[in-house]
Amino acid sequence: MSWKSLQDAAGPVSRETFDRLVAFEQMFQKWNRSINLVAQSTSGDVWQRHILDSAQLGRIEPQATRWVDLGSGGGFPGLVMAFLLAERDGASIDLVESNRKKASFLQTVVGQFSLPARVVARRIDDSHALVSTPQIVTARALASLSTLLDLSAPWLTSGARGLFHKGRDYRAEVQESVNRWSFDLVEHPSVTDPQGVILELSNLRPV
Repeated sequence: MSWKSLQDAAGPVSRETFDRLVAFEQMFQKWNRSINLVAQSTSGDVWQRHILDSAQLGRIEPQATRWVDLGSGGGFPGLVMAFLLAERDGASIDLVESNRKKASFLQTVVGQFSLPARVVARRIDDSHALVSTPQIVTARALASLSTLLDLSAPWLTSGARGLFHKGRDYRAEVQESVNRWSFDLVEHPSVTDPQGVILELSNLRPV
């Protein structure tokens, strides 16, 4: 892990934010041993597989200040974005996570690092009224694209944009989604996964 690798992924980031993310990674490893925040097969390289993979959203969207992350789990990308958003005046992110143990982990990290984030310990279906109008909706390794669009439609049909991590089969997911939704789509190649993309969706409307 290096400060340069973070900047390559996320764009300009302070040395202090890098140091805080290094401390977070150590804290994450400790918790992951007891409550299994991510699959053990990917826990050996948290920096590359999870932190940098999440941080690249900062380069794709360097301006927005109101974010919501769905199914935050171990904090990817939501907690990582919270560290980056701490450098943007007035920025904040809501972390929606219904699993009690994972929500407790998220809350502990938010408190320890005084992050501009709020944990919403509810199912996504029950969180729409609790999340102030976001500009950006994120999700990673949560559900198929069509399901993500159903879950985030209340925000995406009201002007928010989605930034969704997807793997090699993303084209089939997009194809499946266009039967029910129309949307504008930009594909951003992932900086950490040669076969992955970040799908940027806007102007969501039912077909």
